[in-house]
Amino acid sequence: MPFRGTFEHSLDAKHRLTIPAAFRKQLGTELVLAPAPRVRRDDPLALSIWRPEAYDEFVRYSLAGLNPMSPEAVDLARVLSNDAHDTELDSANRVMIPSRLLRLAGIEKDVAVCGSGDRIEVWDRETHARSLEQIRDRLPETVARIVNTA
Repeated sequence: MPFRGTFEHSLDAKHRLTIPAAFRKQLGTELVLAPAPRVRRDDPLALSIWRPEAYDEFVRYSLAGLNPMSPEAVDLARVLSNDAHDTELDSANRVMIPSRLLRLAGIEKDVAVCGSGDRIEVWDRETHARSLEQIRDRLPETVARIVNTA
């Protein structure tokens, strides 16, 4: 079942995020935290929370067809592995987000927790609002490209 919806939360002083109730049942207790995929150089960064099997599938798919010794494959494998963090939900349905991932995504306290299909994304709340506005602005062109290339 895909993750859907957006919820506003705040991190506590120990950088813990309470997972929205709507996501808990399908998420499970074992998690992978990683930077969210970016498709444009100037896209803002967010974090993704994955079920481990979904993250492993994403990594396999991302590397499929690449020569494992090519510079691109080596770089991509390093980033996908080095920036990922295995963790678990605690008894209060919280996940502690490491400081290095928070810095990478520009997250301090107030966040938007968003369903994004096979993963959950955690954004700085203001960054998310701006990014979603930009996505909506370019959506007509995106849809036209998709429809015209089918």
